[in-house]
Amino acid sequence: MINEFLLDFAHWMEAQQYSQMLVAGYYSYSWLEATHVLTLMVSIGSLFIIDFRMLGLILTDVPASKLADRLHKPMIIGFVIMFITGALLVYAKPVETIQSLWFRMKMILLVLAFINAWVFNARMKAASGSWNTDSVAPKSLRNGAIISLVLWCGVVTLGRYIPYDWVDCGITNNTTILWAAGCVEQLNAL
Repeated sequence: MINEFLLDFAHWMEAQQYSQMLVAGYYSYSWLEATHVLTLMVSIGSLFIIDFRMLGLILTDVPASKLADRLHKPMIIGFVIMFITGALLVYAKPVETIQSLWFRMKMILLVLAFINAWVFNARMKAASGSWNTDSVAPKSLRNGAIISLVLWCGVVTLGRYIPYDWVDCGITNNTTILWAAGCVEQLNAL
């Protein structure tokens, strides 16, 4: 049901003039992808600095709140641009992307990473003051930092796999993989 809806939506997006223009333009898709990756470095680089500080691995002499305040704006700007360029990359090649197993796994990890960030920020605000100048954050924040690092490494890795997707709907007969990748037409043919 959801796979059929996503595939229909992807076909509709692919038929749009601007979607075709993004792919047909000589540099447009490449510039879009490069911007996505560069803002990924800014946003996730800032996040990793904060996570490493929480773990006591770097900048232990800098108060955690001061570091988070200084990196917050570039991190948010990077995430916004990364989100916009990511959406445009999907818009440019919707059917191929929607039927990518790597893309689907990346989206799951992305949702988990944002949930972790929300919980992490709530815990950080609740615990502020008592540990700000300590070299290592409290255990709950350290755990959140480790989860953040693992999830974002997964998001980046799976994102890099998307262009090299090994699941081609036309050449596999494994029903589980076909379902997970959203290969509706091939599943219906089996």
